[in-house]
Amino acid sequence: MPTPSMSYISISPYTCNTQILYNKLCRPCCASKMHNISSFKFDFARPWSHGMWRSLSDCASTRNHLLHRFHINASSDEDFKSSRNIAISLFKRYRNVIDRGGGENLKEFINAGVNAYALGCTDEGLRKELINLKESGTEIEGLQIYGGGTSVKFKILYEEVRECILWLSIVFITILCTPQPTIVRWSSTPPVSDDILQQWKGFCAIIANAYYMRGMAWMPVKTLQLEQMAVMGSAEEPSLVASRMRLVFSTLEVVSPQWPRV
Repeated sequence: MPTPSMSYISISPYTCNTQILYNKLCRPCCASKMHNISSFKFDFARPWSHGMWRSLSDCASTRNHLLHRFHINASSDEDFKSSRNIAISLFKRYRNVIDRGGGENLKEFINAGVNAYALGCTDEGLRKELINLKESGTEIEGLQIYGGGTSVKFKILYEEVRECILWLSIVFITILCTPQPTIVRWSSTPPVSDDILQQWKGFCAIIANAYYMRGMAWMPVKTLQLEQMAVMGSAEEPSLVASRMRLVFSTLEVVSPQWPRV
């Protein structure tokens, strides 16, 4: 049985659009030691953005295209016209998953996260927006209940901000694990902070490897707990690890579907 240190796909924090590269860890000391997985490669040696200096009208066109492509249920285009609005939209969808369960609700969160990635948002930038909302005492109006009805207003809690942004970071890192063509990002700024990338890149890469190489849609929780132990020194509860795994698999199914939709 291979040791946990041999099961990573390396991810550079400064690159995007990928083929697959197999490596132990993304560290300068081993950056040149690349190992192929059969004939399938991830290539993380490309720049983040293909067209980050395009016009604002082009950016608006891209936003509208993404809303249509990923079927994002935005109450209006205003949800995606500023980082503050994007943060609110993501947080609403996070709360919707917590309050009403996953399935389509989780897919809506992922779709909004993909849109945020493409528009050049960062996890830290959106975290600051939510913290500012929290500290100002702003109440957020929840998503409209299907079939009509009144949506509920709620205040933001610090622990909810932390978990919501972690979900978003996992979505962003998962996008980095997808082979091209992937989502084009409209910014040269890395989407994920270095510390979060270091903690979660191996977790997401192991799942992406299982998805692309073995056609898996689930994998043993224990494998991922071992990864967490190796990187963070401790592992989360099995149910929480399973929910993180489902987030990664669901993101892969959204941005890089491998099977016909039924």
